Amino acid sequence: MEELPNGFTGFRKRSPGFTSAGDAMRKSRRAAEMGREDVRYKESGRKAAQYGWQVPRESLAIDNKKLNTRSYTDPADMKYYLRVPDVLNGEMPPVYNTEALAEIPEYEKRWSWVQIDLSAIRHNTMAVKNSLQPGVRLMAVVKADGYGHGALRCAQTMLNSGAEQLAVATVEEGIQLREEGIQAPILILSEPPISAVPLLLAHKLMPSVFNVEFAIRYAEAADSIDTKAPYHLKINTGMNRIGVHYSEVAEFLRQTSFHRALELVGTFTHFATADESDTMEIERANNRFLMALDAMEALGVDPGIIHAANSATTTRFPQLQYDMVRVGLSLYGYYSTPEMFGMIDLIPAMSVHARITDVKNVPLGEGVSYFLTYRSGGYAKICTVPIGYADGLRFNLSNSINFVLNGKQVPQVGNICMDQCMFEVSQRSRGTSAYIEPQIGDEVLIVGAKGDAFATIDEMADILGSMSYEICIGFGNGRLPRVYV
Repeated sequence: MEELPNGFTGFRKRSPGFTSAGDAMRKSRRAAEMGREDVRYKESGRKAAQYGWQVPRESLAIDNKKLNTRSYTDPADMKYYLRVPDVLNGEMPPVYNTEALAEIPEYEKRWSWVQIDLSAIRHNTMAVKNSLQPGVRLMAVVKADGYGHGALRCAQTMLNSGAEQLAVATVEEGIQLREEGIQAPILILSEPPISAVPLLLAHKLMPSVFNVEFAIRYAEAADSIDTKAPYHLKINTGMNRIGVHYSEVAEFLRQTSFHRALELVGTFTHFATADESDTMEIERANNRFLMALDAMEALGVDPGIIHAANSATTTRFPQLQYDMVRVGLSLYGYYSTPEMFGMIDLIPAMSVHARITDVKNVPLGEGVSYFLTYRSGGYAKICTVPIGYADGLRFNLSNSINFVLNGKQVPQVGNICMDQCMFEVSQRSRGTSAYIEPQIGDEVLIVGAKGDAFATIDEMADILGSMSYEICIGFGNGRLPRVYV
């Protein structure tokens, strides 16, 4: 087989019976679970990682307080929250101290929250940066509010840990970062409407460009105020989502490059199959990208910063890192394909927490939650936590996942509700292991690890036939407050 530029070799043709990476991952996990009496009780984090479950580091408790049993109507508690404490003599209504009320943290208003470990973000960014070829730049992708982790805090941490540029999906996402003081270059990963051009120029945001009309209108707007119109040229090499077709790049440049205001800062493509074990399609896409770059060179056009690698490509195919890589998922601590295991050390940054709001004994045979899909065995206590599918804990996970309580896995039971769900705590002793006595106010890990017990984003994604991206965004971009540690 002919060697590709930059020493990129090792491609093979798609073999008969080819299985995608996602299918292979799910197959291996199911095979590992076969024959177990209860698949909800997994082995240690080491075994989990072997089958692709990313186990976060042991979750850090932000507050170990149990429920304060004193009544909040007791004046000894409430005086702090009043503007004029002596109004409690009954002669006038209380006037509340809004500043004091605002001090009550979000996670104490409902007892459920998402926790982001910024040291894990820092670790992952440095791990990716250290894996790059000499001189290759790192563009950190913080779209969708940092995949649910918070774009601003994550961007700040990533830029301080080796990233040089940022990428977002929308103009508004870029504006939000600029308004918070981010000065690094920001690329919009799609071409916005022409009506957004004033915003691009005002906030110094670089769009991806692939339509002639947009390019000319963008350039004219910039020229009218005596400034430049920087952009990255997006090339379609087979994903067929957006971009100038690789065979039409020369014609696009002939129609646009004459404009003095247009400034081609970078040229890029996106590989649709970087996560798959078979490499035939990524070989084809890369060859098309090289054809487009050759066409640009023939016209005497400098492509600027060349970039094509996402998280999987960056790790699996370092020869395709070109001048810069665009990394998202890896920075948040997740492997997008089993082929990445062992190639780079990543730590999931997100954990999801809740506190028990109710504990009850449910008689033998009694049901739990909507449609009574779970029936009590009579030997467990049923605990309620205030988190549900409106918070990202998907309904189709009902009766299929574990939570972690006091360092032990406990099975979620009954259908997950919009705002709440239940789990059971066995009251049977197992050998020398004492059973847990759950209390209102005890902290529960919906996602996280403590000791050898864990509950993971990847396992949820596997059950749903989904991806870790979707689960993270569901938890992080909903109504749960976000806490940074």
